[in-house]
Amino acid sequence: MSTPSHPVALVTGSGRKRVGNVIAWSLGRAGYRIALHYYRSREEAEETLAEMAAAGIEAAAFQADVADEAQVDRMFDDLAARFGRLDVLATCASIWSARPLEEVSAAEMRRSYDVNTLGTFLCARRAGLIMAAQEEGGAIITFGDWAIRRPYPDHVAYFAAKGAVHTLTQALAVELARRNPRVRVNCLHPGPVMFPPDAGRKEQRELIAATLVKRADDPEAVAHAVRFLIENPFITGACIPLDGGRSVYAGED
Repeated sequence: MSTPSHPVALVTGSGRKRVGNVIAWSLGRAGYRIALHYYRSREEAEETLAEMAAAGIEAAAFQADVADEAQVDRMFDDLAARFGRLDVLATCASIWSARPLEEVSAAEMRRSYDVNTLGTFLCARRAGLIMAAQEEGGAIITFGDWAIRRPYPDHVAYFAAKGAVHTLTQALAVELARRNPRVRVNCLHPGPVMFPPDAGRKEQRELIAATLVKRADDPEAVAHAVRFLIENPFITGACIPLDGGRSVYAGED
């Protein structure tokens, strides 16, 4: 991808100190101006803005419920007014919760689709159309989940919504390339790249053991993969596992 002198990256779900925040920092250190997105994590987003300013990274924060089309449109309008362009979108905003099948309501299914699938679409569509109007194009990286290939119990709403992101990514790659072949859309399917905040030692050991590479809790690996997809101009419509081999590893007998 031909990169302008002051590229801009929007990372949804980057207000909280989770994977999206790590990606935002990685791109900021690589010379991008950063658009942090948050929904409810205003204090954490403002803390990151202050830290980035101290590190010499230009950044701004934008609030929106990604499932609300009007709020997404407002966010992109504000982003355009602030930065004037958009070169990278990483859609890290997501929700999930463990719930037995018998307790999964229609409302919960809809909310999972609204945030995980529709939210990805609304942001990627606006970003993609902005990028299509730029000579340099741009790169969109969506986020699925490794376990759409091997689902485990109690997450049916989440896996159904994340599974749809795989197909959505490929459809958007086709749609946007017709408008500008320099706009590329790819998907990452992460595994245990960051321990849950409440994970105890036993759960951490189990997550590590479930991978072929015998490691976990490495959000920098996600940031590295994002940068690779941004920089490689010959990859689009790809959905890549980033799971340490977990999606192909059944564990020891």
